[in-house]
Amino acid sequence: MPNYQFTVAVAPQYLPDRSAPEDQLYGFAYTITITNTGDIPAQLIARHWIIRDTQGRSEEVKGLGVVGQQPLLQPGESFRYTSGCQLRASSGTMHGTYFCVAEDAHRFEVPIPLFVLEADAPAGTDGPRVLH
Repeated sequence: MPNYQFTVAVAPQYLPDRSAPEDQLYGFAYTITITNTGDIPAQLIARHWIIRDTQGRSEEVKGLGVVGQQPLLQPGESFRYTSGCQLRASSGTMHGTYFCVAEDAHRFEVPIPLFVLEADAPAGTDGPRVLH
């Protein structure tokens, strides 16, 4: 029986040059690496994001592909892209799912783990916080 599995790794980053704290605008980038850890080729078709800030605002983003692409990944292959968002608070979270279709037409969803967007990262932290 085929194994349909992608793994997702996320590296968020605060962008001071795309932020205006005095106007409550905070820019963030996130680099995502998607790896086909299954044993059958599969294509990422669509994404669904849930973005929340610490002020209680929430936004859903749905769309085809990622950064204008719908990558087809062979077993063991990875696809990396960088995208971004703006929040009206200095921190928040993102999580969601990718909708994928395997070469044999099996459809499956891949969870995107919750990660933190933080303009003021605490001193002494070693990179992004990903919540499991």
